[in-house]
Amino acid sequence: MELAYVCEWDRRQRTTHCPSIPLVCSWSCRNLVAFTTDLKNHDDDKDVSHMIHIIDTEHPWDVYSINSGHTEVISCLEWDQSGSRLLSADGDGQIKCWSMSDHLVNSWESALCSSLDGDPIVALTWLHNGVKLALHVEMSGSTNFGEKFSRVKFSPSLTLFGGKPMEGWLAVTVSGLVTVSLLKPGGALLTASESLCRLRGRVALADIAFTGGGNIVVAATDGSSSSPVQFYKVVVSVVSEKCRIDTELLPSLFLRCTTDPLRREKYPAVTHLKFLTRENSEQVLLCASNQSGSIVECWSLRKEGLPVNNIFQHRSPVVGEKQPTILKWRILTTTNDLERVSSVALPKLPISISNTDLKVASDTKFCPGLGLALAFHDGSIQILHRLSLHTMGVYYGSSSSSQRPGDESAIKRQRTGGPALHFKALQFSWTSLALAGVDNQGKLHMLRVSPSMGQVLEMNTTLRHLLFLLEYCMVTGYDWWDVLLHVQPTMVHNLVEKLHEEYMRQNQALQQVLATRIVAVKASLCKLSTATAARACDFHAKLLLMAISSTLKSLLRPHVLNTPDKSPGDRLTEICAKNTDTDIDKVMINLKTEEFVLDGPPLQSLQQLIQWVGDFVLYLLANLPNQGSMVRPGFGFMRDGASLGMLREMLVMIRIWGLLKPGCLPTFTATSDNQDSMQLLFRLLTKLWLCSRDDGPPQDPDETLIDECCLLPSQLLVPSMDWLPVNDGVIVKLQGKHPLRLQFGKASSLGGGGATAPLDVFTR
Repeated sequence: MELAYVCEWDRRQRTTHCPSIPLVCSWSCRNLVAFTTDLKNHDDDKDVSHMIHIIDTEHPWDVYSINSGHTEVISCLEWDQSGSRLLSADGDGQIKCWSMSDHLVNSWESALCSSLDGDPIVALTWLHNGVKLALHVEMSGSTNFGEKFSRVKFSPSLTLFGGKPMEGWLAVTVSGLVTVSLLKPGGALLTASESLCRLRGRVALADIAFTGGGNIVVAATDGSSSSPVQFYKVVVSVVSEKCRIDTELLPSLFLRCTTDPLRREKYPAVTHLKFLTRENSEQVLLCASNQSGSIVECWSLRKEGLPVNNIFQHRSPVVGEKQPTILKWRILTTTNDLERVSSVALPKLPISISNTDLKVASDTKFCPGLGLALAFHDGSIQILHRLSLHTMGVYYGSSSSSQRPGDESAIKRQRTGGPALHFKALQFSWTSLALAGVDNQGKLHMLRVSPSMGQVLEMNTTLRHLLFLLEYCMVTGYDWWDVLLHVQPTMVHNLVEKLHEEYMRQNQALQQVLATRIVAVKASLCKLSTATAARACDFHAKLLLMAISSTLKSLLRPHVLNTPDKSPGDRLTEICAKNTDTDIDKVMINLKTEEFVLDGPPLQSLQQLIQWVGDFVLYLLANLPNQGSMVRPGFGFMRDGASLGMLREMLVMIRIWGLLKPGCLPTFTATSDNQDSMQLLFRLLTKLWLCSRDDGPPQDPDETLIDECCLLPSQLLVPSMDWLPVNDGVIVKLQGKHPLRLQFGKASSLGGGGATAPLDVFTR
């Protein structure tokens, strides 16, 4: 584990942005991190605004701060599964739902809210949508994504007509109430509250998990280690347009440390209560603490046979009769005495923990998803195995850098001073390869977590681990920024090639679903190395090309309603693939031009997209003779028959639209007045496409084609192309081992990594 970067408030903001107590932090699958601070007014210290800050981990300085409008300190933050909505709850019982405006990370609005006036919220979660994957390490060598990442049978918390999951959230309050808010299809909110049990009591800590049958399990404690930790089953239903909540008491447990005579009074308070995973209500993690230390226990719910009295054991057994069973909490493992725990982070990666998967993970040293993180008051972090609680990795923070095992004097020196810098909130990324922590001064720390926990691996094994996690991100649609933290420039070429090989082994339907995702992954990988910088340009261009192609084709409508199975876009692709004529007008004759008459937006509004397609084709053809020993932008398209075919289809569409509205055609600066630019470009593009078609062996462009492309700049003015988005994120600057020091609100002025140097040559 090592520090990647620290982002802090500048001196002026440091006096106003104070860490809230409790400080909460949440990490979404889009790699957005949300955390809270309290904004104090200089004139009146009692005038406090409770702020929510949202950052993109690639641009942490570009913080978006929301004045939440909460009247009390925010106690919970929770992202939904898509990473586009955020729940916030406070100490006054108010819950707000924040959503993105127009899919913009820096624009959020709160349209929905629910409230239990004066009843602080202690636990909050979105209802489960029934989607659960299991990641099988044992199958990491398989060629089928379906075997590596299997869909687990799991019921949503609540379903609409037809089995569609109903959206909403569930919260637990300090007085022992459970409240549910359901989002109806029309946008209205359906809310209900119910007591967890008949005898309501104080709930200091709670957590929420889900069962495969669609039930919800709530764990709750009053904060005293001598009191039992209670568990409740919650069932949500809709009856006669009203929300109904049914609760049932489940087996409870007492902490092991309170039954140990030596530790009975040592740890009086329960400070952390967490289910090990959101979808596993049968394993729970408990932490009991005193002023200077903590102890952590891991418990598991087991089904055990109920012993039968001797009187009944001698009677003849009935056929098919089974021994009665009972559910009981059993302790799995416990730690020794630890430094006082300040925060706990649990892994989000849904790794399968079957015996074979755990054995393969141990043999190959694959650790993501197997460790949970504990932050301590001395500033250090330990990663413990989620089942055995043995130490897998340790990070010594800046305040504990002088502390190493056995350095008692350093520990004594620190305890006599002021409060040490330590993490108040800690969150794992969605592949467990990074940790985000917010300390007691409001700084955001980003830590790399090695896939092998620092164990030395062969290069092939490291590549296989990273490839496995990149494939997982591709299949789920989660952001893969945290995987890139561990990719070295020398790995990029191999990763891109292996990723493409695995993708090509999938069935055609899955390839179509993942088509844009794999291009995006390749583009982000290629930006990390100078050797593949030109390919990054091509992948970004291909993403834009695919977006424009799908947008233009989606505008086409069949002329008559009772059409055959194929859409106009599919027919266009089929005709262009079969017709190898180099004359654009002869290809156009085979199409039904009435299907190209648009009902929607006027053609003139598409002119910018059409112009980009024309300029791109001209740029590619003009640069064909320049593709020599040095790989330049555009090289990836020269042998990409699918992309060249896509460009060819769009030129045909544009030619037809030009007959309907000449003003929408791309504008070219020609040296001759009678030059038919579209005809010329289509003829040369078709010749290049014929050399790289998928149904035949690839051929080198012939001399005649190269000669004609050499003459292009003398016939048409070749435009300059903007190839790449501004490469100003932190990922290329983290290639070294030294952590970056950044400031919120101030763009990084650090020199970029080596990967940005050659891109300056290619951009214009």
